[in-house]
Amino acid sequence: MSTKHSLLGSSVEELKTIATDLGLPAFVGKQIAGWIYGKHVATIEQMTNLSKAARQQLAEHYEIGCSAPVDAQRSVDGTIKYLYRTANGDYIETVYIPDGDRATLCVSCQVGCKMGCKFCMTGRQGYVASLSAADILNQIYSLPERDRLTNIVFMGQGEPFDNLDNVLRATEVLTADWAYGWSPKRITVSTVGLAKGLVRFLSESKCSLAISLHHPIPSDRKDIMPAERAFSITELIEVLKGYDFCRRTPRDPNAPKQRRLTFEYIVFGGLNDSKRHADALLTLLRDLDCRVNLIRFHTIPDTPFRNADEKTMLWMRDYLTEHGLTTTIRASRGQDIFAACGLLSTKKQQEEKSLQTTFEN
Repeated sequence: MSTKHSLLGSSVEELKTIATDLGLPAFVGKQIAGWIYGKHVATIEQMTNLSKAARQQLAEHYEIGCSAPVDAQRSVDGTIKYLYRTANGDYIETVYIPDGDRATLCVSCQVGCKMGCKFCMTGRQGYVASLSAADILNQIYSLPERDRLTNIVFMGQGEPFDNLDNVLRATEVLTADWAYGWSPKRITVSTVGLAKGLVRFLSESKCSLAISLHHPIPSDRKDIMPAERAFSITELIEVLKGYDFCRRTPRDPNAPKQRRLTFEYIVFGGLNDSKRHADALLTLLRDLDCRVNLIRFHTIPDTPFRNADEKTMLWMRDYLTEHGLTTTIRASRGQDIFAACGLLSTKKQQEEKSLQTTFEN
C-alpha cells in the first residue's frame, strides 16, 4: 500500500499549489494537469517537459494514483465487468457496456454499502470504505476502452450521496475544461434518496439524476429499502419539484431542461408489478418531468426475490407510457457473467479470506 498522495482527482489549482509547495513554478501545475487529464500518463517520469529534478522532487511525495484492472469477465454481448483494487487494497467493480455507437461505463463509489437494500449483493457486503476521488476516476482512467466512452453512470457499488464530496470532485474533473471537458448530461448519478446529499447535489452539480425507486408505496418500499425510513420517497419528490426537470407549465413552459431525471424500477414478480403499483407510480410522479426505467432483476444467491416475466414487463411499460409517463425497459446485459453488482468483488474477497485462513492455519 503506497504512502504517497495521488495526483489523480486534483484540480488544476490544487496542482499549482502542489508545485509551488515543492518550490516549483506555478505553471508546472498546469503542465501536470495536461499530462494526467490530457495524455493519461501512468508515472510522473513520463512527464517529459518537466525537468528531471522536478520529476524526482514530485515523485518523492506523489504518484499518479492509477492502476490497471486486476481481473475481467467478458460477456458474449460485449459487456465487460472489470475488477479494480483500490489504494487501500479493497476490491470494486466497474462495468463497460458497449451498445452500437454508444458505450456506457457503470462506476462504483464505495466498497460495500450502508443502505442495506434487500435485493442488492453489495448491500450484503456491508460498508467497508468510501472511495477517494482518485479511486473513482481510476475506473475511467485505467479502463482499456476509455477512449470509446460516451456516458458514465454512478450506479455501481455504493451510495453516491453517502460519499458526495468525492463523487462531486470526480464529476468536476470529468466536466471541467481543464480536464475531460464532458457535458454534464453525459453523466448520471444514482441514489436511493438521501436527504443530506440531494439538495447539495442538485445545487452544485448539473449532472443527470437517477432515483432508485423500486416500489411506489412508501410503507412497502421501506421493507426492501431501509433508506425509506429516514427520508421517504414522498419527501424526496417534493424536493425534486423545485428543480429544473420539473414540469414548467405555467411557470416557464419554454425554459430548457438542464438535466434528465430518471426513476429506476426493478420489476419483481409478485411484489411491485401489478396495476395497483403502476397506478401508484403514475400518482407519485405525475408532477415531474421524468422517465421510468424498468429493470429486470439480476438474481443473487439465497434471495426470495424473482424477476417478473416478459409479458408483465411489456404490459407495465405500455401502461405507464399510455398514461403519460415515459417508460422504457433497460436491456439486460452480461447475463452469462456475474451480472448483479457485487458478485465478482464478493467472490474475490471470499477467495482472499479463504487463502488467509489457510495460511494462518
